[in-house]
Amino acid sequence: MDITPHLARIREQGYTIIEGLLDQHQVEHIKACLAPWLQGKLMGRNNFEGEQTERVYALLAKHPDFAEIVEHPVTLSIIDELLETDYLLSTNLAINVHPGETPQPWHRDNDGGANGRPDVFHGVSTIWAFDDFTETNGATELIPGSHLGKSFDPEAAVQALMPAGSVLIFSGNLVHRGGANQSDQIRLAITPQYCQPWLRQLENMVLSVPPDKAALLSPRVQALLGYSVRSPGFMGYVDGVHPRRLIESAYQGRKARGLPS
Repeated sequence: MDITPHLARIREQGYTIIEGLLDQHQVEHIKACLAPWLQGKLMGRNNFEGEQTERVYALLAKHPDFAEIVEHPVTLSIIDELLETDYLLSTNLAINVHPGETPQPWHRDNDGGANGRPDVFHGVSTIWAFDDFTETNGATELIPGSHLGKSFDPEAAVQALMPAGSVLIFSGNLVHRGGANQSDQIRLAITPQYCQPWLRQLENMVLSVPPDKAALLSPRVQALLGYSVRSPGFMGYVDGVHPRRLIESAYQGRKARGLPS
């Protein structure tokens, strides 16, 4: 795939949408992996999480197949161009928006905080649609161009309308929110978000996905979680050695216990 037009749209407008990256079988498989944690019982704690929304965190500790979207080659090829080498997975969660949900507050996922600059990509977010994003079911709302400055106009917002199997990719500086679900259908998404290697991750990934769970994942995903060091240098070491040693030790332990490895 030629990613050049998508990179241009992200830099100019702050976001792009790529349709059809997952087929129906892949969509249904991921939904099946999520099903045990989506029982409609544990809703968000405030209007940001969504009081009519289920959120499932630490996905890679719950099923290794969620890595399929975290390390999708198309999205990573785009993020490779926007973030520095050795960038990290900042958070990775499912968002299941139920009917009656109200709009989120407008926000930026990662603008670098008090010392952030609008001309720097501090993070890149992705939102994978596992149901169609429609005008009425809570599709993500975006303010094009808001990644370029601190001020923004909510009247300029557009909806990210896309079929299941699509992905929205946008700058961490872009102002956006989850929309109101005025339909009678649930709207499911998973949002892996990535950050520069010199920023703290939103989710403490090496605690969320400990070495025995990380041992089931690819070396690329292990590095994204933080079982890696930033080069040049040795930022991220554990007890003086590369954190990959923890993975190797956990891998051998799983083999010794006859567990999948």
